[in-house]
Amino acid sequence: MKFGVIRRMSSSFSRALDLLPPSLNWVNNDFYTGSGKGLDVINKATGGVVMTSASASDADVHNAVQSAHAAYQKFRDMPAAERGQLLLKAATLLEERTADFAHLETLDTGKPFYESEMDVGTGVDALRFIGGIVQNYHGNHYDLGGNFAYTSREPLGVIGGIGPWNYPLQTACWKIAPALACGNSLVYKCSEYTPLSTVALAALLKEAGLPAGVLNIVAGDGSVGAALTSHPDVSKLSFTGSVPTGKRIMSKASDSLKKVTLELGGKSPLIIFDDVDMKNAVSTAMLANFFSQGAVCSNGTRVFVHRSILQEFTSQLVERTKKLKIGNPMEDGVKVGATICKMQYDKILNYLDIARKEGAEVLCGGGPVTPDNPDLAGGLYIAPTVLGNCTDDMTVVKEEVFGPVLSILVFDTEEEVIRRANDTPFGLAAAVCTQNLSRAYRVISKLEAGSCNINTFNAYPAVIPFGGYKNSGIGRELGEECLNYYSQTKSVYVETGDPWCPFE
Repeated sequence: MKFGVIRRMSSSFSRALDLLPPSLNWVNNDFYTGSGKGLDVINKATGGVVMTSASASDADVHNAVQSAHAAYQKFRDMPAAERGQLLLKAATLLEERTADFAHLETLDTGKPFYESEMDVGTGVDALRFIGGIVQNYHGNHYDLGGNFAYTSREPLGVIGGIGPWNYPLQTACWKIAPALACGNSLVYKCSEYTPLSTVALAALLKEAGLPAGVLNIVAGDGSVGAALTSHPDVSKLSFTGSVPTGKRIMSKASDSLKKVTLELGGKSPLIIFDDVDMKNAVSTAMLANFFSQGAVCSNGTRVFVHRSILQEFTSQLVERTKKLKIGNPMEDGVKVGATICKMQYDKILNYLDIARKEGAEVLCGGGPVTPDNPDLAGGLYIAPTVLGNCTDDMTVVKEEVFGPVLSILVFDTEEEVIRRANDTPFGLAAAVCTQNLSRAYRVISKLEAGSCNINTFNAYPAVIPFGGYKNSGIGRELGEECLNYYSQTKSVYVETGDPWCPFE
């Protein structure tokens, strides 16, 4: 697996194939041959198998945890400034190899190459931000009039990370950076659908100077995650994925009182008021729905549009959505790539069938697409879809589709739309489009969501925390706040004189 600074090879997967690793598991700073069942890595654009590697077994997970536990005993004592410098070096290396990692990410996820480049960039940002602030992350001193007390932040131990298939590299960076910055070691389970960039990241961190055993990667399906979740030497679990899986992980973690961070699903509202710049409002709706073939947990799939501008907004949105180029994700100009797997493909199409039956109107898209290129015949492609005539009680409006499906809902008053926007068990994200900033601040303050935007969507820079309310999760990624979830507080009281004691 040899990385170098290269330029993109347009319309070709040859560079990604050159970068395939010898194994999908990484233990003790080396590729590790698992003893689990075979795991096929699929080129999502073509449907072809590009490599097969053994996944991790329960015994392999145990070995990875033991490696992490042994490494933790020394790594926790590395000064925070040195851990930060290690992450900063890794950020520089990753940035230099953006094209290589983007090739792997596009092969693995099916998303357009330009999106994969963006995902590498957000991973770099996380490593760089966390690496830059950790040496100033500390406890407090309390003057008690002669005596004093202080607090310190200490690592938790071995962290178990479980990543999703839609943003494999970005999410790995979001979890690995704070875990290592705080002095923990980590065993990270990448998705069985998208394992490539995560194991490549582990090799890069070794090059940056990460000691052996501090980061370990195990690949495989839910059984691998279950083994990691139940392991007695894992102190905390950080999971990104679906609400049902997150609840199962939390339930299992409670058996041993493991700490948990959960970044789960959403059904986020985007509210378009009548005073918007129409082009920008349409752009925001597209940003909220069509990245990564719609597989974004924070997507604003419930688009509430003021009645007075409904016709104009819908016309412009449909016109622009129809122009989105679908096809080979390595080609310039392609905006929509391939769906991750047959199960997800069928799930999205089923939601569209239900939407039609329940009265939604398909304004554009609404089904499969067969690209002209015969090489892509084995890929699974769905046209970006805009649904009109939607109501709050429709299945497609209430449940997370995780596909390129935008539902338009009409509203009349501010109070009404706030109530309807909050009428969901989810609370990951929300956004408001308006030129009236007083109204923007007022409405945002009343929306029950953890990660909000005004006049854009899905903008989450590394400096601010990301996470949700209600069923959308527990804890936060990014921002300085994320370090609180990868460390624990020790309180120390210091008696400088004779201790007070009433006992003779």
